[in-house]
Amino acid sequence: MQSHQAGDLDAAEHRYREVLELRAGQPDAMHYLGVLCHQRGRSDEGVRLIEAALKITPKHPDAHNNLGNIHKECGRLAEAERCYRKALKCGSLHYNAQNNLAVVLEAQERVEEAFQAYAKLLQQAPKFAQGYYLMGRFLRNYAQSKEHVEQSAQCFRTAYELDPRNLRALESLGMSLYTLNRIGEAVQVYRDWVAREPDHPVPRHMLAACGGAQAPTRAADDYVREVFDAFADSFDEQLLKNLGYRAPEILAEALGGMLPGAAGEFEILDAGCGTGLCEPLLRPYAKRLVGVDLSGGMIEKARLRGGYDELDVAELTAYLRAHPAAYDIVFSADTLEYFGDLEEVLDAAHAALRQHGWLAFTVEAAQGEDDRVDLSPSGRYQHTRHHVERALSSAGFSRKSIGTDTLRKEGGQPVTGWVVLAQRAGQG
Repeated sequence: MQSHQAGDLDAAEHRYREVLELRAGQPDAMHYLGVLCHQRGRSDEGVRLIEAALKITPKHPDAHNNLGNIHKECGRLAEAERCYRKALKCGSLHYNAQNNLAVVLEAQERVEEAFQAYAKLLQQAPKFAQGYYLMGRFLRNYAQSKEHVEQSAQCFRTAYELDPRNLRALESLGMSLYTLNRIGEAVQVYRDWVAREPDHPVPRHMLAACGGAQAPTRAADDYVREVFDAFADSFDEQLLKNLGYRAPEILAEALGGMLPGAAGEFEILDAGCGTGLCEPLLRPYAKRLVGVDLSGGMIEKARLRGGYDELDVAELTAYLRAHPAAYDIVFSADTLEYFGDLEEVLDAAHAALRQHGWLAFTVEAAQGEDDRVDLSPSGRYQHTRHHVERALSSAGFSRKSIGTDTLRKEGGQPVTGWVVLAQRAGQG
């Protein structure tokens, strides 16, 4: 277990198996070896081991909770829920299981049950910072009134007071304050954070997003890494982030309309692949599927999901430039909204495509008829239609289609985006 906790998975697996050779069926060794197998991408083996351990120690709440975590991270939310409920039956005050139950209820959009589960969590564990953070996210995601957003701000404030390492709570506090039009308070949150940690990329970027500093031309690499490594580290947060998230499906459906009857014949780049949510949507079209992302943590999650022929950690524009005429399709769901002016990255995408290749992407929509890019309080850029059209034309794309749809919800409100398809012309 010491090797496991230290991240030396090779040594830990070897020693767990030695224990099982000395004493077949030792339940703790099977339980923790099952967790390790899941961490190494062998989730089915992990499930079998923990289920075997639970036959020997059926009232072990930690084992039920960890079995639920494997199901949750594999997207089997109903199975995860059953495991968390068993954990709570075995140990009613197991607040990690209560936390996880609330998360999977929210992920299944059982909103009232999720709220009750979060409320029970805070009653059971009033000093649990993550519980206040998640309740704050829940209240803002499903806000029905200004009061709910105010309550979310208080939850984020409490989460940060209980755990000053929880910088996502501080970032979220600023966003709730901005949503409440308490812009000066939001700016002050980020300004104080910058004063404490002048080299931290998140408060620098968010201070600019709230209008307290000049907006950068694009989100800095260290900001993107910090934000998405944090999502990868906590799959609970990733589930919440994706609640109501539709961009991959919308974009894949639009692209599929341009590829009737196509099956397994394209070289595809999932540009900004994150945890691999787009893999099952793209796999049917792919002869070879490559994923690239700036966050190493997200790439590891995508590796666990499986399905990619290759996964790389790299900055997107540089990666595209390094792979000229390599792809038939470049697919980018909700990644280019971390770029300001799109011209450079679209030019690189054009160069990475083969003749007649397709670029498919989404960005958040800014209103207006002018050529404009806005950095929003969410930390993401919004682009006018005119800007998207101009950047595509400048990059050399010939055939273009720009539609609109709701990409996700934020603060209980729909986020509208451009759904863009553009084709590289052939020669002659």
